[in-house]
Amino acid sequence: MEGHNILPFFILIQMRKFFLLSLVLLSVFSLVAQNTSYWQQQADYKMEVFMDAKNFQYKGNQELVYTNNSSDTLKKVFFHLYNNAFQPGSEMDLRSQNIKDADARMVKKTKVDGKEVRENRIANLKPNEIGYLKISNFKQDGVEAKTKTIGTILEVILAKPILPNSKTTFTLNFDGQVPVQIRRSGRNNSEGIALSMAQWYPKMAEFDFEGWHTDAYIAREFHGVWGNFDVKITIDKDYVLGGTGYLQNTNQIGHGYQEKGLEVKYPKNTKNLTWHFIAPQVHDFTWAADKEYLHDVVKGPNDVDLHFLYKNNPKIIDNWKNVQPLMVEALRLLNKHVGDYPYKQYSFIQGGDGGMEYAMCTLILGNGTLQGIYGTALHEFGHSWFQHVLASNELKHAWMDEGFTTYVQNVVTNEMAAKKVENPFKQNYIAYVDLVNSGKEQPQTTQADRFDENRPYSISSYIKGSIFLSQLGYLIGQDNLAQTIKRYYHDFKFKHPTPNDIMRTAERVSGAQLDWYLTEWTQTTNTIDYGITAVKEDGEKTIVNLERIGRMPMPIDLQVEYVDGTVESFYIPLRMMYFEKANPNLAIKRTVLSDWAWANPKYEFSIGKPKNSIKKITIDPSGLMADVKLDNNVFELK
Repeated sequence: MEGHNILPFFILIQMRKFFLLSLVLLSVFSLVAQNTSYWQQQADYKMEVFMDAKNFQYKGNQELVYTNNSSDTLKKVFFHLYNNAFQPGSEMDLRSQNIKDADARMVKKTKVDGKEVRENRIANLKPNEIGYLKISNFKQDGVEAKTKTIGTILEVILAKPILPNSKTTFTLNFDGQVPVQIRRSGRNNSEGIALSMAQWYPKMAEFDFEGWHTDAYIAREFHGVWGNFDVKITIDKDYVLGGTGYLQNTNQIGHGYQEKGLEVKYPKNTKNLTWHFIAPQVHDFTWAADKEYLHDVVKGPNDVDLHFLYKNNPKIIDNWKNVQPLMVEALRLLNKHVGDYPYKQYSFIQGGDGGMEYAMCTLILGNGTLQGIYGTALHEFGHSWFQHVLASNELKHAWMDEGFTTYVQNVVTNEMAAKKVENPFKQNYIAYVDLVNSGKEQPQTTQADRFDENRPYSISSYIKGSIFLSQLGYLIGQDNLAQTIKRYYHDFKFKHPTPNDIMRTAERVSGAQLDWYLTEWTQTTNTIDYGITAVKEDGEKTIVNLERIGRMPMPIDLQVEYVDGTVESFYIPLRMMYFEKANPNLAIKRTVLSDWAWANPKYEFSIGKPKNSIKKITIDPSGLMADVKLDNNVFELK
């Protein structure tokens, strides 16, 4: 009897253990699921700034409400103090002294006794010419917190930890000096712009699934936290401002901002004006000011106001007037090819130094030709979609922003051109092959500031990044590429996408397997090189032998031109893609051949016509596959 009673009791105990273990495992799995779900931080700014334009100095106070949406308890936070880069001995200064092909804006080159001498501009800045940003009275929820400035980074030891899913409020005062313009931000530059105020305020560093992004400002790109900005800038009333956000007090400001028919109501005996801007859901705030700015406003698609601020210089006024309808059309086409611009204003501002994208605005050179202004304005405008709406980490994945922007710039430029070309990306492929042949290429996973030289960085990010998309069209077809770009923008706007996100979007749209493509193209310097090694007669047929010479595999489009003038195409799928691309040219008969496995470097197929009927065989007639050696891609029967 006792034996019969023990067994049910033992089973009951085991069932309870199993139930408890199941609860533990369920909790663990739930925690893992929570940790892998998407989250991002929020930083909402209120700033009041007084600009002493005569002495190029400013004082401000900042209230920042920081929301910790992560599962981490934060015991410290970090801010960027970008202005501190413009000081002798800074990391930006040291980098410009040591990189082989220094940016011409940062280094003056002269010849002394026939030898080139480099004069580093930052190293020679005087105390009243440097940039700086000094922080004081830093408090967290009213309690003083410890701070430490390390170059362009402010480290803050918090008064109390920020728990997951909670908010805290930081308050601080800051004193800044606008540097002599060397790169992007600065004063009284070569085009005479008084103030280009980029990276001018204490800016919260990004914390995401990878941790804190506390890269020193050396010269490259940025990464920021989404937030809402409420900014008041007090400055001499004669200055005209433009930049990020929506001006709230237009009829107190004038300068072309006030509503038509309404009188400008300046305060009596005023010396200064306070400009009040609101900017929702952005990760940056930039402005520029000059006493001689002309200000035009043009209405674009979806009721977007396009602002144009430029110097009252008779030599450039016509160019700035003529570029305005071009930017209206550019907005229409960018909306068409990527997705709708989500804000209601964008400002093209003569800033006097190259071209750089910021939230809702760009600062660009303005004294050049119409074509130069148009090209720069279009490129920087394109960044609004890829950097200021999608906002991938430019320091880690510059190619996702610069490259994708270059791609849509090429598309829009070609669509707006009077004479269109079949392949608007041709020059990109030439530049990429030139980089490969230089032996200086580094993987696109290289952090932007860590490239050995500037030129390889530029080609890798702008050019090779653009080819990622144009070549993706070769892989999955142009219709699928167009859908991929639109879905990528729709699914990941305001979410800081990573390289895997664009790859997975392309897979969802096309059905192709593309992990190999992301790996080969962005994480290695493997190259594509296919060749036609032999064309042999086989009775009434022709045998064609192909070889994969480069490490990177690809599917192959091959075109055969016959002596009688007819054309036929052949398509060899890549086995690891598990995909068959639609015929890119329905006017040409296409034969789909058996797939080509990566492990086999050689491939053979037959054409159902004799060799003497063939005039020419070409691998990739589209030119969209980045083959680094084209002379073995063509066979011509002499």
